[in-house]
Amino acid sequence: KSFGTCTLETDEIERDLRRSLPEHPAFQSDTGISALRRVLVAYAYRNPKIGYCQAMNILTSVLLLYAKEEEAFWLLVAVCERMLPDYFNRRIIGALVDQAVFEDLIREYLPQLTEHMTDMTFFSSVSLSWFLTLFVSVLPIESAVNVVDCFFYDGIKAILQLGLAVLDYNLEKLLACKDDAEAVTVLSRFFESVTNKDSPLPPAVQQASGMNENRSPHPRVDITDLIRESSEKYGDIRFEEVESMRRRNRLYVIQTLEITTKQNVLRVVSQDTNISHRNLEELYELFKKEHFLSCYWKPNSPALKHHDASLPYLDQYRIDCQQFRTLYHLLSPWGHCANRDSLALWTFRLLDENVDGLINFKEFASIWDILYHGSFTHKLTLLFKLHIPPAFTEVESLSPLKGAQLSKEELIHFSQLSVSSPEDKDNADVLKASPEKGKGKVDIQAYLKQWQDEILKKEESIKDLPRMNQVGTLLEASILF
Repeated sequence: KSFGTCTLETDEIERDLRRSLPEHPAFQSDTGISALRRVLVAYAYRNPKIGYCQAMNILTSVLLLYAKEEEAFWLLVAVCERMLPDYFNRRIIGALVDQAVFEDLIREYLPQLTEHMTDMTFFSSVSLSWFLTLFVSVLPIESAVNVVDCFFYDGIKAILQLGLAVLDYNLEKLLACKDDAEAVTVLSRFFESVTNKDSPLPPAVQQASGMNENRSPHPRVDITDLIRESSEKYGDIRFEEVESMRRRNRLYVIQTLEITTKQNVLRVVSQDTNISHRNLEELYELFKKEHFLSCYWKPNSPALKHHDASLPYLDQYRIDCQQFRTLYHLLSPWGHCANRDSLALWTFRLLDENVDGLINFKEFASIWDILYHGSFTHKLTLLFKLHIPPAFTEVESLSPLKGAQLSKEELIHFSQLSVSSPEDKDNADVLKASPEKGKGKVDIQAYLKQWQDEILKKEESIKDLPRMNQVGTLLEASILF
C-alpha cells in the first residue's frame, strides 16, 4: 500500500538512503538501497505518528544485513515501538530520558569522572548517537553488529553497560583532558580502534571502516572483550532499576523541554509585539492551560485531534474557537458587552488565516497587542475588519427575519461557536446596506467613502447654538455663588 506514496517522510528517506552504511558493499548498489527504501517507507506508512526519523536508516541497514525485508521490518517495529519508546520523533524524549539515566549511572559508578567534568551536558552531547543508533554510528560496522545482538538480548541495559565500560576504559585519558574537544577526540580514537576478530563481514569492509588519518597507533580493543568487561563490571544493574530511573527522569526531561519550548515561543512572539515579557509569559501560561484543559476534559476537541508534541514550537499548543471565546471573555475590554460572543467569533475568524479552526500563540498574542498597545488607528482598523469578510460572513448579513428563522444547528454549523444573540441583528443591517453586501471582493475604499458620507450628513444636521452674553452670564453666576 505504501508503494508510490510521496510525502515529507519519503523525501527525507530518499536523502538519507545513500548515507546508510556507505562503506558496506550491500548498500553500494540499487539492490540494497531499494530494499532499505521499501522497509523505511513501509514503516512510515504503518506508523504515521513516528513516520521517519534520522537514525532509523542506520538501524534498518544493519537489520537488512542479517534478515529478510519483512523480518527487518518487524524488527524495526519492535525497536521503535517497544524496545526504544519515544526515541524516534522530533523531540526524542526517550533518548533524552535514557541519557539522564546514563548520567545518574556515571555519578554512581564513576564519581571521579563526575568531579572532573564540571558540566554533565558533555556526556549528553557525546552519548546521544550511542543511544539513537546503538553505537552503530561510532563503532566500525563489524564491531557494531555485536552490540546490536546484545541489545536484542538484554535491551537498553546492554547499551548503558557498554557506555559505562567505554568511559571506564578511557578514564585516565578523560581525566587528563583540559576541555570537551580533547575528550571527544579521545573517545573517537578509541572507537576507531575497536575490532572484531570473529567478524563475518568481508575484509574490504573492515579495512574501509578502520581507515583513518596518519595518527599515532592506538591499542586495539576487541569488541568481545569490551562487552564481556561491561557485563562483569556493571552487570549488577537491574532492568527494574533502569525503569525506575526512567520514570524519575522523564518528568525532569519533559519539564526541561517545556521550558525550552516556552523560551523559543516567547522569543519569536516578542519580536512582533509590544507586550512586556512578564505579561507575555503570563499570557502564554494562560493559553497553554486552556489548551491542556481542552485536551483532557473535552475528548472531541479539535485541539486534541491536532495535538502533536513533534510539531514546531509555535504549533505545539493551539486552541479552537470555543477555547478562544473563554479567553476572550476574560481578557478583552469588550468581554462584558452584549455582543461579546459575536465579537469573539469574528475575532477568531480574523486570526484563523489558514481556516483550520485553530490558532497558535503568535496569532493569539497579536490581537491583545492591538487592543492594549496599539494606536487609535490600529484599534479602529481592527474594529472595521471585524465587520467585513472573512470575519463577518454571509450568515450575519442575512436580514433579521431570516436570521431569526435559522435553527440552532444551522447557526452552530456556520459560526462554530454559538447561536448569534439578538443584538447581532443591528450589525446585520449595517453590513446589508454596505456596497459589497458581504459578497465577493471587499472594496475598503467604498466602505470608507460611505462612512465619510454618513459623518458629513450628521455634521450638516447639527445646528449652531446662539451666542451667549458672556458678561451677563458671568454676573448671574457670581450672584448665585
